[in-house]
Amino acid sequence: MPLKEHLIEARNRLFKSALAMLPGIVIGWMLYDPLMVAITQPLRDISAERHIVASLNFEGVTTSFDLKIQISLILGLIIASPVWIYQLWAFITPGLTKKERRFTLSYLFAAVPLFLAGIYAGWLIWPNIVRALTSFTPTGGSNILKAVDYLQFVLQLMLFMGVAFLVPVLLFALNAIGMVRGKTYLKAWRFTILGVTIVSAMAAPGSDVMSMFFLATPLLVLYFGAIGLCILNDKRRDRREAKNAKKFEASADSATPRTEIEKL
Repeated sequence: MPLKEHLIEARNRLFKSALAMLPGIVIGWMLYDPLMVAITQPLRDISAERHIVASLNFEGVTTSFDLKIQISLILGLIIASPVWIYQLWAFITPGLTKKERRFTLSYLFAAVPLFLAGIYAGWLIWPNIVRALTSFTPTGGSNILKAVDYLQFVLQLMLFMGVAFLVPVLLFALNAIGMVRGKTYLKAWRFTILGVTIVSAMAAPGSDVMSMFFLATPLLVLYFGAIGLCILNDKRRDRREAKNAKKFEASADSATPRTEIEKL
């Protein structure tokens, strides 16, 4: 396909993805107030439990309006994720074989719910992270947080968890096509733990050990769970190959006498 046609197709895919985001943006705009109530709930709990001031500070005149637009766009992106992920898949697949398209489509169906599950997991754990990080505030102190920073904290955590939940899909995909065996993944467990720790430290919303711990633990659970599935898949493939090899040997042995008779 010529470059011009590729660019036209990419433009059409992006346009369809943008259209799919519009309903989500409208929903996000309508849900802004109850969503902000839910997001700030940990701060109200902290104020009630520890008798300290914990609240958000909207610094500028347009800060609340900007945040409403940002939340609406992000919700639109999340709600439309099945559409834009499919558009990305449809843009790539023309260069793949029929078998490869079938494989990638199955992984696509697994990737979307895992991505959304990761975001939901981030939604569940972030209040605990907020409580853990603000627990170091001394008596008589206060936590007056910038609204933009707080929102970035929450969204960064959820998006990171969403991407982290896609790790099993990638690992199992490489194993399914025969590129990497499960035991190979397992041999690299030391480097994996080190890499996950470094990535979690870089991606953690806070600069403390607790944030890194809350991010690294789900990643490691997902990684070793995917390794277990890969090892089971390797055993199944090995049994199938051994069975096929026996059938081939049996057919070769049965064909040998006829070949010798024909030669005579």
